[in-house]
Amino acid sequence: MSYQIPSQSVSLEELARRQQNVITASQLRARGVPTRVVSDHCRRGGPWQRMLPRVYLLQESEPTPEQRMWAALLYAAQNGREEGGREGAVITGAAALALYGFVSMPRLPAVIGVEVLVPRQRRLRDAGQVRIRRTERELVARSVHGLACAPVARAVSDAVREWTDSGAFEAGLIGPGLLRSVLREAVSRIESGGALRELSAELAEAGLLEEPRVRAALDELLATERESVLERLGDLVDEWLLPAPLAGPELRMRGGTHIAVPDLYWPQAAVAVEVDSDLRCVSEGEAAWVRGGQHRMEYLGVRVVYVSGERLAAEPDAVGGELREAFKAGGEDVVELLVTER
Repeated sequence: MSYQIPSQSVSLEELARRQQNVITASQLRARGVPTRVVSDHCRRGGPWQRMLPRVYLLQESEPTPEQRMWAALLYAAQNGREEGGREGAVITGAAALALYGFVSMPRLPAVIGVEVLVPRQRRLRDAGQVRIRRTERELVARSVHGLACAPVARAVSDAVREWTDSGAFEAGLIGPGLLRSVLREAVSRIESGGALRELSAELAEAGLLEEPRVRAALDELLATERESVLERLGDLVDEWLLPAPLAGPELRMRGGTHIAVPDLYWPQAAVAVEVDSDLRCVSEGEAAWVRGGQHRMEYLGVRVVYVSGERLAAEPDAVGGELREAFKAGGEDVVELLVTER
């Protein structure tokens, strides 16, 4: 759900309480507050103040960080004229990560700029410290302290895009250590299964995998995750009393033609195991290379077992049973292959 301006039935007092004293012009007008009264209240020394175009703060004191977030969200969510407008908007980028409480990011009071994601068709400009980012995809939001924020993976992707566009990497303001920390924390915070896949997909959608720094940080994260899954899989092989497989051997034809480099391989049974093969690489060229190797193994009679880290964690006994049955069955009409240990 993206933020939607509440209906007219809510009183001004209740609305101010919900929105931490931040109100739009259309909300005030819908509740019978004349424009001249708003102007008078916002004069120097008045009880109110204008924060953004058509967005007001119903207090004299300086706005809090949360109120600045509310102002940015309301500015982007309103249509500026009619109470009936229900335009969507969500906070994204570094501001959203601060709201999520990322320990690798500055605390909320230090966040100045606020990036807001809106549908592409919206006619809206940047205002003050609010930057508008448009998307053709349907808006999805998470409620964080009552504010609509983009999901973690999308917020991280927009933050990285923001750093890239602003030259923060080149200027040394954002180093590789911080980037790696943000990506690691994002994976730990994404609640659904397949966190790495979701994050990788968002970065790819934004075209950020073409950035060497981003690519290197994600590759490191993928390698770490795969090593962890392979270690758990090795323990499972021991538990099911299976022979120790070869780790990452290269398979070739007798003439020297390269076939594949499976994650695990039992040469005596011609059985290969591929773990999270879609996360071994992030470029389409590398993915095609991996898929090609898998298809060649299957064509040459090798039995290939595909294992995902999520299923291994959720159903270890089922995975162990599949490995045992695959080892017992072995490959079928296997072409003789040369196996080189690495």
